[in-house]
Amino acid sequence: MPRSSIEIFDIRSLGSRVIWQTEALFEAPNWSPCGRYLLLNSEGRMFRLALEGPFLPEPIDTGFATRCNNDHGISPDGEWMAVSDKVEFGKSAIYLLPASGGVPRLVTKNLPSYWHGWSPDGRRFAYCGIRDDQFDIYTIGVEGGEERRLTFGEGRNDGPDYSADGRWVYFNSSRSGHMQIWRVPAKGGEAERVTDSPYGDWFPHPSPLGDKVVFLSYDGDVFDHPRDHAVRIRLMDVDGSNAETLFELFGGQGTMNSPNWAPDGHRFAYVRYFPIA
Repeated sequence: MPRSSIEIFDIRSLGSRVIWQTEALFEAPNWSPCGRYLLLNSEGRMFRLALEGPFLPEPIDTGFATRCNNDHGISPDGEWMAVSDKVEFGKSAIYLLPASGGVPRLVTKNLPSYWHGWSPDGRRFAYCGIRDDQFDIYTIGVEGGEERRLTFGEGRNDGPDYSADGRWVYFNSSRSGHMQIWRVPAKGGEAERVTDSPYGDWFPHPSPLGDKVVFLSYDGDVFDHPRDHAVRIRLMDVDGSNAETLFELFGGQGTMNSPNWAPDGHRFAYVRYFPIA
């Protein structure tokens, strides 16, 4: 029986297509800017899965970074890959390396840091950093340097991703009492609440067309973002209006932790899981 099902949903036809299924645990598909492959992680390693077949994952050489988690993504020009790995320091750090594979270069000196989004101009990362037990949203230039803090301990803040115009960073926060979607100006400023739902809303990903945001919702009483739960994939306008449930599935952690839209803005990739027998 498969453990992971890599699938694509089309928001125009409202239909899903299974790309590949495996008994292994695969997570967090990123859609390449060229549109030809998905980037995924499994057991600490990174893989490329071609969308035109053959549907077999191709391992990517990431050097010493062999404990990569599901916080990763491809640069807007398709040349680079960001990964979050904890081999070097025992805590998650963000590295940059060629998308084809190569030697990782450290970007974040403050740890732990978990990559989540790339600015549309390819010059900055958005990520979750844990500093003094506070989960907050930060950005940093791809060359490293000083990090810019966007949230300041107002509950747990996680899962940031940039809007298509680069003006906003969307994220999830527990500051209202349970996880909801918020957004904050990418250059800093006051955060705005986007969702007001009975669910636990996580991992907002704005469309490259700038019109929609896809996100994952747990039942309201679920804490954190665990794996193997009944969840729903929801879609809304960028201001939070017209929110709707597209479908329900067995998933959660690993389903869509990092950016997952197709370049055309009409489809997105995700992972459906099956219970362990």
